[in-house]
Amino acid sequence: MSDIYVMQRANGDVFALDDHGRFRVPLFNSSSDAFLARLRNFGMLLFKPVQLNAALLKELVPVGGAAEVDFWLVSDPLINLNRGRLVHPEQLALLMRNRVKPKTVSGNATSDEAPNPSVPPDRNSNAKAVWEDEGGLDSKCA
Repeated sequence: MSDIYVMQRANGDVFALDDHGRFRVPLFNSSSDAFLARLRNFGMLLFKPVQLNAALLKELVPVGGAAEVDFWLVSDPLINLNRGRLVHPEQLALLMRNRVKPKTVSGNATSDEAPNPSVPPDRNSNAKAVWEDEGGLDSKCA
């Protein structure tokens, strides 16, 4: 499963709907789905998509507080936030634990290509020496 997103304000508040006295937090499959939902729901204009992680989940569901918060995976953000399915906090934690971690890429590489051995690893390693040879000096601030 891909990453899961919630809508969060700059002050840390997470968007939730009032569902007969309970809080329902909409979850989105992508940040673009969350942005689309924000266009249709003016109450979310001050919120932005944030990837749900274990720390944020722990803030949303304190120990013993799972009965007050429902998580709702929105199936179609363009239609209605009520179209979706209920996800229990335990299921959500399990989904987050089993999520595939992205492959790390060394250096500044943006592809899976192997580094070219004929190119030196750092082309600018001698840049400071050349700069100093041309009369450049480092300034030292107190």
